[in-house]
Amino acid sequence: MRRAWVRPLIIGMLVAVVAGVGGGLYWFQPWKLWQDDTVTQALPGVVEPSRTPDAEPGTSSSPSVPTGPVTVASGELISHEHTTTGTVKLLRLADGSHVLRLEQLDTSNGPDLRVWLTDAPVKEGKAGWHVFDDGKYLSLGKLKGNKGSQNYTLPEDADPSRYTSVSIWCDRFDVSFGAAQLARA
Repeated sequence: MRRAWVRPLIIGMLVAVVAGVGGGLYWFQPWKLWQDDTVTQALPGVVEPSRTPDAEPGTSSSPSVPTGPVTVASGELISHEHTTTGTVKLLRLADGSHVLRLEQLDTSNGPDLRVWLTDAPVKEGKAGWHVFDDGKYLSLGKLKGNKGSQNYTLPEDADPSRYTSVSIWCDRFDVSFGAAQLARA
């Protein structure tokens, strides 16, 4: 009689263990710690001077110096949950739109990483790991790559002056991989 319930119990336990391991692998995605995604995007918004149709070749109707993006604010990334380095620039393009640029980013890969503009202060160490979702934040989308230089366009209705910091945010675990305090230019 004892054998009749032991076998289903063992099978049930094995199914539970396999399901638990599978769920844990999906949730944590540990293999991403050894995978790097490098993204290299050009600096956005360099505008060449326009030339009027009746102007002579080699001349333009505007100044001959190309206009480009203007740095509104910038900062250096510090490490939080994972070692993170690089520079953050908030740029205003010639058309008035804004782009957040990450330059020479180097961080760990992870599940569900996002780029956030926030109003939270950047704190070093564990004190800074969880502060960025406490106040206002604007998600600029998924992190394109954990290494390289990349651009994130701000929505037209976003007011960049409302935000004082940037976080590489792991949305799955509600933790900052790294962050930068934005200093106005």
